[in-house]
Amino acid sequence: MTDLFLAKEDIRKACIFDLDGVIVDTAKYHFVAWRNLANSLGFDFTERENEKLKGVSRIDSLNLILEWGGMNFSEKVKANLAFSKNEDYLSYIKEMDESEILPNVVGILEGIYKNPNYKIGLGSASKNAKLILDQVGLTKYFDFIVDGSMVTHGKPHPEGFLLAASEMKVLPENCIVFEDAPKGVEAALAARMFTVGIGREDDLGHAHLVMADFSKTTFAEIEDFFLGLV
Repeated sequence: MTDLFLAKEDIRKACIFDLDGVIVDTAKYHFVAWRNLANSLGFDFTERENEKLKGVSRIDSLNLILEWGGMNFSEKVKANLAFSKNEDYLSYIKEMDESEILPNVVGILEGIYKNPNYKIGLGSASKNAKLILDQVGLTKYFDFIVDGSMVTHGKPHPEGFLLAASEMKVLPENCIVFEDAPKGVEAALAARMFTVGIGREDDLGHAHLVMADFSKTTFAEIEDFFLGLV
């Protein structure tokens, strides 16, 4: 009986999505909030530097920004700065609605949702992931949500993706990950998952498949590519 159960679990599959830059573009709000914080400390940073914060945890992002500004603070002060930034960021995302969902994301989610062989998970560094999904009306699609408060190691460590797969009872090699950040792609590959990069080939060429966005594809086409490699 145990062997039969395991065999059935082994053929189950899952899609695991990053949030920022894949489902919605909250990077712009992170940039504004982080820049407001930097300006309050007397320095600035560029949008190009901000790209390095994609997929990075809140405290690691803060450490990078403080390094750019040539500043260092105690852990207590840094915790207060991170809290202040998050409160500023929350004021923006609390105004989000379904209009901020990226092109054809709903079409892709619907394609997966209607396929009985797949579950849907989220693997995000954001501690506000559930709030954002609620704001844009997409929570119903997800079987399990991993956010930044649930992991010890941020990307490129694979912990978040492995946790999502484990909770959905899906083997890592039967998972498709959608990521827009180089560190996120590295994390998915480290987890031995099929990885779709959403963005520029120059940044995400180490993924199994790269596309600018979801606007010119269907889940069936992505699945065909995935099944051709497994």
